[in-house]
Amino acid sequence: MTEQLASGDLTDAVARAVLGTPGVAFLRPGVAQLLRASRALARVRPTGDRLGRPPRSSGVRVTRGEGAERWHVEVYVVLHRGHRAVDVTREVRAAVADAVRTVAGVRDPRVSVTVTGLV
Repeated sequence: MTEQLASGDLTDAVARAVLGTPGVAFLRPGVAQLLRASRALARVRPTGDRLGRPPRSSGVRVTRGEGAERWHVEVYVVLHRGHRAVDVTREVRAAVADAVRTVAGVRDPRVSVTVTGLV
């Protein structure tokens, strides 16, 4: 498996883990997603592909650090109101760390979670 493919699979696994966390409304959309959503004639809302993978988002960024076993995952989320941000971000960090361990076999990933809004 190439590093690029592994990173794509890892990004998909991280996105699924984040979206499955209670209190998370959605991942921060990127510019392309915002433009796509603003089109008046958009027929299909991007909800994922046939394999169940979430759409690519700028809300998840995975980079490989120094050393073969070092990964840094940055997650940008929008939360539902009524949930404590500190509790949700802790759960997101735990879910992301578990996903990275499962997919990449990394014991101690560095995970950063940033809340960009509430809905």
